Amino acid sequence: KEILRVFDDREHKSQEILEVTDGVWFARGVGHSNAIFVEADESLILIDTLDTLERGQKLRSAIEERCRKPVRTIIYTHGHPDHRGGAAAFEDTVSEIIAFSACKPQLAGMERLSGIQGLRARRQFGYGMSDEEAVSQGLGPREGMNYGEHKGTLDPTTVYDQELVVRTIDGVELELRRLPGETDDQIAVWIPKAKVLCSGDNYYGCFPNLYAIRGGQYRDIASWIESLGQLMDYPAEYLLPGHTGAISGQEHIREVLGNYRAMMQYILDETLRGMDAGKTADELAEEIRLPRELSELPYLGEHYGCVEWTVREIYAAYMGWFDGDPAKLHPMPVRERSSRMIELMGGEAKVLEAAEAAMDRGEAQLALELCSMAEQSLETDVLQAETFSQSELRKALELKARALRTLADMETSANGRHYYIACAKEIEN
Repeated sequence: KEILRVFDDREHKSQEILEVTDGVWFARGVGHSNAIFVEADESLILIDTLDTLERGQKLRSAIEERCRKPVRTIIYTHGHPDHRGGAAAFEDTVSEIIAFSACKPQLAGMERLSGIQGLRARRQFGYGMSDEEAVSQGLGPREGMNYGEHKGTLDPTTVYDQELVVRTIDGVELELRRLPGETDDQIAVWIPKAKVLCSGDNYYGCFPNLYAIRGGQYRDIASWIESLGQLMDYPAEYLLPGHTGAISGQEHIREVLGNYRAMMQYILDETLRGMDAGKTADELAEEIRLPRELSELPYLGEHYGCVEWTVREIYAAYMGWFDGDPAKLHPMPVRERSSRMIELMGGEAKVLEAAEAAMDRGEAQLALELCSMAEQSLETDVLQAETFSQSELRKALELKARALRTLADMETSANGRHYYIACAKEIEN
């Protein structure tokens, strides 16, 4: 029953299923996410179900080795498929599946963006990449769909829209509390007798995805901060997150959750302060960094989300796209601007020479921006069937792919690394 308090969970080479306290089991490393199962009088209550049907089946086998009771109740902490994808493995025994509705409705028409969001999600998560190309996001093993596995999600049968639901299920008292954060349907599950708190994805031992580069609605950081405060109010002896390791000890749990909340509060405060001073998103993204006492904490490593993307998302959420520069009210068309800039620089050939020189100096970001500008300009010429421009365009794309791979090697966020590599592979293929 020993629980690792806080540990470096980036490699995820081990699987463990621990009975953290009498009748409460924690499964980590079996899937991309974690699962918790609770022994009731005649049945089991399962909190989250891993990411694929195949991994759900492995979880079921592990459960049956330890407990001679069927899973009758499933509780989803939120709607992300990596927490619901193994549910079908329990389809023949489960009688109730519990979830909460979102506290904020999805923007009308969001489903019309499934194409672009799907493309960007595949880039972000490294789908289709080998294990050598992709790296752990600091959350758990790579999703099973990378290995040809399948989703086995079941729809909830009971959906609550209250702030708090208290139930006794087969002799186990549970408190289900709406706590919006990473998602608007996020909940925490409190088991008072066991002093176990299941936080879903409002806490895990890594810098959270306060903004997902795949795109999506704003994750209200102010609400997330409030939700973390409510998690801290519970007298929990065991904190079981939706990803990464468990934490034990009431004082230590409050310390970790407090630092997690302080990180978000710092970024939000500093961004809003800078915005009110008239600074742009670019300026703030460059300036704002976590103080050392937070940045050096092992559970705040920027291996999933990062500070810079969070700052930009806060700016857009509170102020929109316009940063106050009148030159950006009606900017030139992108291709025309690129052509004009390249003309001032002496032409595409000069720009590509400069990009190559930048790569030689190790300035991959400069090379990437020059290549993107050249690509935009050259695409206009290619439409006019200029053979020379087609040759230069190929050279610009080859340089761009090199720059993307160089930046991938320097990127601390797995999501950013995957995105760079995916875009490079799209060019190369």
